[in-house]
Amino acid sequence: MCRFLAYLGEPVFLNELVCAPTHSLVHQSLHAAEAKTETNGDGFGIGWYGEHAEPGLYRDICPAWSDENLVNLCRQVRARTFFAHVRAATGTATTRANCHPFAHGRHLFIHNGQIGGYHRIKRRLDALIPDDLYDTRRGSTDSEAIFLLALANGLEADPVGAMEATCATIRGLMQEARITEAFRFTAVLTDGESLTAFRWACDGRPPSLYYRESERGLTVVSEPIDGCKEGWQVVPKGGTLRATRGGRANVRLPRAERAAA
Repeated sequence: MCRFLAYLGEPVFLNELVCAPTHSLVHQSLHAAEAKTETNGDGFGIGWYGEHAEPGLYRDICPAWSDENLVNLCRQVRARTFFAHVRAATGTATTRANCHPFAHGRHLFIHNGQIGGYHRIKRRLDALIPDDLYDTRRGSTDSEAIFLLALANGLEADPVGAMEATCATIRGLMQEARITEAFRFTAVLTDGESLTAFRWACDGRPPSLYYRESERGLTVVSEPIDGCKEGWQVVPKGGTLRATRGGRANVRLPRAERAAA
């Protein structure tokens, strides 16, 4: 499973969160503590918002721990919103096009998890993506397919509703194909001004997801970057976190827990 980080708030240098902390994302690329695999060396990527509405991207197939350009870039780039991701491939090629984040227009998307039995439904899933969006598909991952299908399902207007519809469609395809492997979906989406994070899984075992709010902004991570869970809050299983610039994060509980409350 992959590891990632997302930030929304006042402009900061990427290095402060991506490289410098004790258990930074670069450190996690070799020594992840809460993933199935300790090493996430199948590429990395960063996406950030500067002076333009659309984000910048830097992705490569090198392991994050061995790329001096990544460290130098993070020391120089200062951004109000950014994503960073280190990849552990789950059956698709190690190519630049398969590295996260994925971008479309003003949106960025990162994902940790996988569609169980993806190779068995890949062609049918791709067929559901409209031609204009499919023409932008550059890689072969399930993550990129999820993102493009969510865009087709109205992600710009309703991120949560679009993702719910997309995940329901995927589960339907999996059931038709009699796939018993799990669909796990821990992901973050942004348009540069708002952020939505998801922690879902059909087997109740979604990958880890934490968040921390400060005076400067909101940080969302796969695992705490300071090596200490103090000050970090867990996004509950089945939960969704939403935030806009300058506002507080709002965590929506799973339907069952909302009903019980």
